[in-house]
Amino acid sequence: MTFPTSPLSATASPIRDRWIWRGFNINYQHLGDRGPAVLLVHGFGASCGHWRKNLPELAKTCRVYAIDLLGFGASAKPAPRIEADYTFETWAAQIADFCREVIGTSAFLVGNSIGCVAILQAAVDFPQWAEGVVLINCSLRLLHDRKRAEMPWYRRIGAPIAQKILQQKLVSQFFFSQLARPKTVRNILLQAYRRSEAVTDELIELILEPSRDRGAVDVFVAFTAYSQGPLPEDLLPRLSCRALILWGTEDPWEPFALGRQLAEFATVDRLIPLEGVGHCPQDEAPEFVNPILSEWIAQVSAARGDSPSSQPS
Repeated sequence: MTFPTSPLSATASPIRDRWIWRGFNINYQHLGDRGPAVLLVHGFGASCGHWRKNLPELAKTCRVYAIDLLGFGASAKPAPRIEADYTFETWAAQIADFCREVIGTSAFLVGNSIGCVAILQAAVDFPQWAEGVVLINCSLRLLHDRKRAEMPWYRRIGAPIAQKILQQKLVSQFFFSQLARPKTVRNILLQAYRRSEAVTDELIELILEPSRDRGAVDVFVAFTAYSQGPLPEDLLPRLSCRALILWGTEDPWEPFALGRQLAEFATVDRLIPLEGVGHCPQDEAPEFVNPILSEWIAQVSAARGDSPSSQPS
């Protein structure tokens, strides 16, 4: 079926809003008032602002939402283990509840990096809220305990030692203070992005602003110590919806050669390589990503033969 086109222009500004989830403030943005629902989920250290180049374009044909996961962006950062567990199961529940309480319908779930694992977990645990999933440079979780077990011993020991050292509060605070600096963030982004012109002052501030929040250091330490939980290859075969994979081939963190293996699962429609692009194609090359997302969402919606904006029973 064909969804009506919204009169929105590419310069339309997303609306910022708040949602209370389990007593915690959650920040999100939304744009568009017709068509299928789409929920965009950021990666580690990022926020809903990382989708600022995608919301206006996707909102021409979709109702688009971008959320800050608990612990990131402008969302609350409750104390790890005491007030909240920073796991993919937690974020999956947040995503599903957001679809139910805010969007009011099932949605196409789109993620980048660790956001991909979060949406996969949500689609597996709460299939009634997932119309389909799109993975953009999915985190392969190469520091996961099971991944490290396959490495030579001299490569296995480094990460656990670093994780243990970071558990020391003074050490973690000092390390984080050095990390959360404009020059450091710029250098990290220049590694992740292949188009240096995409690493702007605006992007750097989007990354830095949440790092100034109370609790940001503790969330950082909690997630860097998280070497368990699901791997994408655990979740993909359990999907009850279709999946699409996009991958910047120049990603230095999540190698394309390894990512290609995920396309072998029967639930994956296809893997689309994005040549000359790094870890965050949605921000680095939105002119590639936006048309692909819009077309695939329209195709899957049409193939279903019913409106994906209907409330799941």
